[in-house]
Amino acid sequence: MLSTTTPSSVLTRRGAILPLAAIALTALNLRTAVTGFSPLLDTIGRDLGFGESLFGVLGTIVTASFAVFGLLAPLVARRVGLEATVVVATLLTTVGVVARAMSTDAVGTVVSTVVAFAGVGTSNVIIVPLVKKYFPDRLKAVSSGYLALLQVGQFTAPLVAVPLAAAGGWQFAIGIWAAPLSAAVVLWFIFALRQGRSAPTNAPVDTTPTTGATADRPHRIAGAWKTTLLWSMVLMFGMTALNTYAVLTWLPTIMSDAGADPAASGSLLALFSVFGLLAAFVVPPLTLRMTNPFPLVLLCVLLLAAGYAGLMLAPLQGAIVWVVLLGLGVSTFPLCLTLVNARTRTPVGSSTLSGAMQGLGYALACVGPLFIGLLYSATGSWTSSYVLLFASLVVMLASGFMACRPRLLEDAVRVG
Repeated sequence: MLSTTTPSSVLTRRGAILPLAAIALTALNLRTAVTGFSPLLDTIGRDLGFGESLFGVLGTIVTASFAVFGLLAPLVARRVGLEATVVVATLLTTVGVVARAMSTDAVGTVVSTVVAFAGVGTSNVIIVPLVKKYFPDRLKAVSSGYLALLQVGQFTAPLVAVPLAAAGGWQFAIGIWAAPLSAAVVLWFIFALRQGRSAPTNAPVDTTPTTGATADRPHRIAGAWKTTLLWSMVLMFGMTALNTYAVLTWLPTIMSDAGADPAASGSLLALFSVFGLLAAFVVPPLTLRMTNPFPLVLLCVLLLAAGYAGLMLAPLQGAIVWVVLLGLGVSTFPLCLTLVNARTRTPVGSSTLSGAMQGLGYALACVGPLFIGLLYSATGSWTSSYVLLFASLVVMLASGFMACRPRLLEDAVRVG
């Protein structure tokens, strides 16, 4: 493992309880607003008067919000601090989830979706350097736990979406996730206040830790955007996100077209997500243990290719097998997030690389749900969509080869 840690802001066992609980609740809800919504799209569309043309738009809004607010997150954190930024992010997500459940038309659904995923997109980026800042000596355990809870939320939401909607309406089914989000807002707010009072330290490079009101704010890294590491991480994460959100957005529709009922489609979406839970425990330790984890990227690309081939040729006959392959294939997601901390030395490096990777990566991912919807509408077939997905795997393989090479961001740039 190449990354090194500094003694900055490391918490005592007792002091770690509050941020760990906040990280857990935040991670649990980073994907529920996506996967808990997709199985109900047909129902919500009929109720609010919009059809399939808006389905792809909503999927694109998710990745576009991740992109825009992922890029803005490090800039905001530089001004107000990581802790205050995550408070605002979780609050935005909570407000957006509640507003979407209360929407009465397509416009309200679109606007509330933007608000919710502005918060999620910011949290995506900020959680990574927060983990590095406060838990540098427990990076494997906290990273695995954070990613595992993200996957728990991702596969639980579609599994319960249809039953919850049947019991209390689709508004209840998508709005219920505001409860744990509200708890996360409160915990982050309390933690931010405590850290403000105690003026935590932060050593931006290998220097004596500084103190004071601005000590926890990231410093600037000059030249990071000119490095091969940053751009290869952007491409690998972008292709990973493109494939992930293409499946999350369109798998229920693909299966419905093949003859599956909505409940079965939601179960398959949950199955796709549950393998991310396995990856969350297995991939981060493997990535940190391997000098060059490119073999993991190669394996993931092969799994995705096999899953798409099966889904294209026999969607119903081998649905479970194909979805399992796809679920294992997107294990490059935890690999990318782990590499952010493995290829940086400091929280500022982690914040910079995380913001660039997720911001631009999700911008690239926008073409997935949108183009698949456009291609399907134009041709009435999924064949051209699979061609797009296979092409993305070629890019993932090439960029993964470059991103996995052992080196640190701070060694290639000027930190100040």
